Amino acid sequence: MYLILKRIFDIFLSSIAIILLSPILIIIIVLLKLTGEGEIFYLQERVGYKTKSFMIYKFATMVKNSPNIGTGDVTLRNDPRVTKVGKYLRDSKLNELPQLFNIFIGDISIIGPRPLMMAGFNRYSLNFQNSIYNVKPGLTGIGSIVFRDEEKILTESELPPHECYKEIILPYKGELEIWYQTNCSLFLDLQLTFMTAWVIIFPTSKLYEKWFKDLPKRNF
Repeated sequence: MYLILKRIFDIFLSSIAIILLSPILIIIIVLLKLTGEGEIFYLQERVGYKTKSFMIYKFATMVKNSPNIGTGDVTLRNDPRVTKVGKYLRDSKLNELPQLFNIFIGDISIIGPRPLMMAGFNRYSLNFQNSIYNVKPGLTGIGSIVFRDEEKILTESELPPHECYKEIILPYKGELEIWYQTNCSLFLDLQLTFMTAWVIIFPTSKLYEKWFKDLPKRNF
Protein backbone atom coordinates (compact mmCIF):
# COMPACT_ATOMS: atom_id res chain seq x y z
CA MET A 1 0.00 0.00 0.00
CA TYR A 2 2.86 2.37 0.86
CA LEU A 3 4.42 1.94 -2.59
CA ILE A 4 1.10 2.66 -4.32
CA LEU A 5 0.56 5.79 -2.24
CA LYS A 6 4.18 6.84 -2.84
CA ARG A 7 3.72 6.54 -6.61
CA ILE A 8 0.48 8.55 -6.50
CA PHE A 9 2.28 11.13 -4.35
CA ASP A 10 5.12 11.30 -6.90
CA ILE A 11 2.84 11.72 -9.91
CA PHE A 12 0.65 14.30 -8.20
CA LEU A 13 3.46 16.49 -6.85
CA SER A 14 5.63 16.27 -9.97
CA SER A 15 2.67 17.22 -12.18
CA ILE A 16 1.76 20.21 -10.01
CA ALA A 17 5.42 21.27 -9.77
CA ILE A 18 5.96 21.09 -13.55
CA ILE A 19 2.89 23.25 -14.17
CA LEU A 20 3.65 25.82 -11.45
CA LEU A 21 7.35 26.03 -12.22
CA SER A 22 7.01 26.14 -16.01
CA PRO A 23 7.72 29.93 -16.16
CA ILE A 24 10.98 29.38 -14.25
CA LEU A 25 11.86 26.43 -16.47
CA ILE A 26 11.36 28.59 -19.58
CA ILE A 27 13.52 31.41 -18.17
CA ILE A 28 16.33 28.98 -17.32
CA ILE A 29 16.14 27.41 -20.79
CA VAL A 30 16.51 30.85 -22.42
CA LEU A 31 19.42 31.81 -20.10
CA LEU A 32 21.30 28.60 -20.81
CA LYS A 33 20.74 28.94 -24.56
CA LEU A 34 22.22 32.44 -24.54
CA THR A 35 25.16 31.78 -22.20
CA GLY A 36 28.09 29.42 -21.76
CA GLU A 37 28.22 26.77 -24.45
CA GLY A 38 24.52 27.07 -25.29
CA GLU A 39 23.73 23.66 -23.81
CA ILE A 40 20.34 23.40 -22.08
CA PHE A 41 19.86 19.85 -20.84
CA TYR A 42 22.37 17.35 -19.59
CA LEU A 43 21.49 13.67 -19.84
CA GLN A 44 23.61 11.22 -17.90
CA GLU A 45 23.42 7.51 -17.18
CA ARG A 46 22.77 6.78 -13.49
CA VAL A 47 22.26 3.70 -11.35
CA GLY A 48 18.59 3.25 -10.44
CA TYR A 49 16.16 0.88 -8.77
CA LYS A 50 17.61 -2.61 -8.30
CA THR A 51 20.84 -1.22 -9.86
CA LYS A 52 19.26 -0.89 -13.33
CA SER A 53 20.59 2.11 -15.26
CA PHE A 54 18.51 5.00 -16.60
CA MET A 55 19.10 8.47 -18.04
CA ILE A 56 18.72 11.37 -15.62
CA TYR A 57 17.72 14.87 -16.78
CA LYS A 58 19.40 18.02 -15.48
CA PHE A 59 19.99 21.55 -16.64
CA ALA A 60 23.52 21.86 -18.03
CA THR A 61 25.74 23.59 -15.48
CA MET A 62 29.21 22.44 -16.52
CA VAL A 63 31.33 22.52 -19.64
CA LYS A 64 30.97 19.70 -22.13
CA ASN A 65 32.72 16.44 -21.35
CA SER A 66 33.17 17.52 -17.71
CA PRO A 67 32.97 13.93 -16.33
CA ASN A 68 36.16 13.15 -18.24
CA ILE A 69 38.19 16.15 -17.08
CA GLY A 70 39.31 17.56 -13.74
CA THR A 71 37.94 15.63 -10.77
CA GLY A 72 35.53 13.60 -12.90
CA ASP A 73 32.24 12.71 -11.19
CA VAL A 74 33.24 14.57 -8.00
CA THR A 75 32.40 18.28 -8.03
CA LEU A 76 34.22 20.74 -5.78
CA ARG A 77 33.12 24.14 -4.55
CA ASN A 78 34.10 26.78 -7.15
CA ASP A 79 34.84 23.97 -9.59
CA PRO A 80 36.29 25.61 -12.75
CA ARG A 81 34.19 23.31 -14.94
CA VAL A 82 30.99 24.99 -13.72
CA THR A 83 29.64 27.84 -15.88
CA LYS A 84 28.61 31.19 -14.38
CA VAL A 85 24.90 30.53 -14.79
CA GLY A 86 25.51 26.93 -13.77
CA LYS A 87 26.98 28.00 -10.42
CA TYR A 88 23.79 29.82 -9.51
CA LEU A 89 21.64 26.90 -10.67
CA ARG A 90 23.70 24.46 -8.59
CA ASP A 91 23.74 26.66 -5.48
CA SER A 92 19.96 27.07 -5.63
CA LYS A 93 19.40 23.44 -6.74
CA LEU A 94 17.42 24.71 -9.75
CA ASN A 95 19.60 22.54 -11.97
CA GLU A 96 17.70 19.53 -10.59
CA LEU A 97 14.28 20.71 -11.80
CA PRO A 98 14.23 18.63 -15.03
CA GLN A 99 14.26 15.55 -12.82
CA LEU A 100 10.59 16.29 -12.18
CA PHE A 101 10.08 14.56 -15.54
CA ASN A 102 12.12 11.57 -14.30
CA ILE A 103 9.75 11.42 -11.33
CA PHE A 104 6.64 11.70 -13.49
CA ILE A 105 7.65 8.80 -15.76
CA GLY A 106 8.78 6.68 -12.81
CA ASP A 107 12.58 6.56 -13.12
CA ILE A 108 12.98 8.07 -9.67
CA SER A 109 10.84 9.13 -6.74
CA ILE A 110 10.67 12.45 -4.92
CA ILE A 111 12.32 10.88 -1.87
CA GLY A 112 15.07 8.27 -2.00
CA PRO A 113 18.84 7.84 -2.26
CA ARG A 114 20.42 10.00 -4.93
CA PRO A 115 21.11 8.00 -8.12
CA LEU A 116 24.86 7.84 -8.68
CA MET A 117 26.99 7.43 -11.77
CA MET A 118 28.44 3.93 -11.96
CA ALA A 119 31.86 5.27 -10.94
CA GLY A 120 30.38 6.67 -7.73
CA PHE A 121 28.26 3.57 -7.10
CA ASN A 122 31.35 1.37 -7.36
CA ARG A 123 32.95 3.29 -4.49
CA TYR A 124 30.33 1.92 -2.11
CA SER A 125 31.23 -1.20 -0.17
CA LEU A 126 29.62 -4.40 -1.48
CA ASN A 127 27.19 -4.33 1.43
CA PHE A 128 25.82 -0.94 0.38
CA GLN A 129 25.93 -1.80 -3.33
CA ASN A 130 23.62 -4.73 -2.63
CA SER A 131 21.10 -2.70 -0.63
CA ILE A 132 21.25 1.01 -1.42
CA TYR A 133 18.84 0.83 -4.39
CA ASN A 134 16.38 -1.67 -2.99
CA VAL A 135 14.18 1.41 -2.97
CA LYS A 136 13.70 3.72 -5.94
CA PRO A 137 16.29 6.54 -6.03
CA GLY A 138 15.02 10.04 -5.43
CA LEU A 139 15.28 13.71 -6.29
CA THR A 140 16.13 14.29 -2.65
CA GLY A 141 16.36 12.35 0.58
CA ILE A 142 18.03 12.16 3.94
CA GLY A 143 21.48 11.81 2.34
CA SER A 144 20.94 14.91 0.20
CA ILE A 145 19.72 16.89 3.21
CA VAL A 146 22.56 15.95 5.53
CA PHE A 147 25.14 16.47 2.77
CA ARG A 148 23.74 19.78 1.55
CA ASP A 149 27.34 21.02 2.02
CA GLU A 150 29.03 18.08 0.26
CA GLU A 151 31.06 20.24 -2.13
CA LYS A 152 32.35 22.28 0.82
CA ILE A 153 33.38 19.11 2.68
CA LEU A 154 35.25 17.84 -0.38
CA THR A 155 36.97 21.17 -0.95
CA GLU A 156 38.07 21.69 2.66
CA SER A 157 39.12 18.11 3.37
CA GLU A 158 42.83 17.33 3.78
CA LEU A 159 42.24 14.19 1.74
CA PRO A 160 42.17 14.19 -2.08
CA PRO A 161 38.56 14.67 -3.33
CA HIS A 162 37.99 11.10 -4.52
CA GLU A 163 39.49 9.65 -1.34
CA CYS A 164 37.40 11.97 0.86
CA TYR A 165 34.28 10.97 -1.05
CA LYS A 166 34.99 7.25 -0.73
CA GLU A 167 36.34 7.13 2.81
CA ILE A 168 34.29 9.82 4.57
CA ILE A 169 31.14 10.80 2.68
CA LEU A 170 29.91 7.55 1.10
CA PRO A 171 30.08 5.32 4.21
CA TYR A 172 27.95 7.74 6.22
CA LYS A 173 25.64 8.49 3.30
CA GLY A 174 25.11 4.75 2.90
CA GLU A 175 24.17 4.44 6.58
CA LEU A 176 21.69 7.29 6.19
CA GLU A 177 19.99 5.63 3.23
CA ILE A 178 19.72 2.32 5.08
CA TRP A 179 18.14 4.29 7.93
CA TYR A 180 15.60 5.63 5.42
CA GLN A 181 14.78 2.14 4.15
CA THR A 182 14.28 0.93 7.72
CA ASN A 183 11.93 3.79 8.58
CA CYS A 184 10.30 4.63 5.23
CA SER A 185 6.68 5.75 5.32
CA LEU A 186 4.57 8.32 3.53
CA PHE A 187 4.79 10.56 6.59
CA LEU A 188 8.60 10.37 6.56
CA ASP A 189 8.56 11.22 2.84
CA LEU A 190 6.46 14.30 3.62
CA GLN A 191 8.87 15.29 6.40
CA LEU A 192 11.88 14.92 4.10
CA THR A 193 10.15 16.89 1.34
CA PHE A 194 9.59 19.76 3.77
CA MET A 195 13.11 19.44 5.16
CA THR A 196 14.59 19.70 1.66
CA ALA A 197 12.81 23.02 1.10
CA TRP A 198 13.93 24.14 4.56
CA VAL A 199 17.65 23.52 3.98
CA ILE A 200 17.50 25.23 0.58
CA ILE A 201 16.19 28.35 2.32
CA PHE A 202 18.38 27.88 5.42
CA PRO A 203 21.43 25.94 4.13
CA THR A 204 23.29 25.89 7.47
CA SER A 205 20.29 24.61 9.44
CA LYS A 206 20.64 21.34 11.36
CA LEU A 207 16.92 21.04 12.06
CA TYR A 208 16.98 17.47 10.76
CA GLU A 209 19.04 16.47 13.81
CA LYS A 210 16.18 17.58 16.08
CA TRP A 211 13.50 15.95 13.95
CA PHE A 212 15.28 12.65 13.40
CA LYS A 213 17.10 11.92 16.65
CA ASP A 214 17.81 8.29 15.76
CA LEU A 215 19.95 9.09 12.69
CA PRO A 216 23.31 7.32 12.49
CA LYS A 217 25.94 9.32 14.32
CA ARG A 218 28.15 11.54 12.17
CA ASN A 219 31.82 10.85 12.88
CA PHE A 220 33.42 13.78 11.07
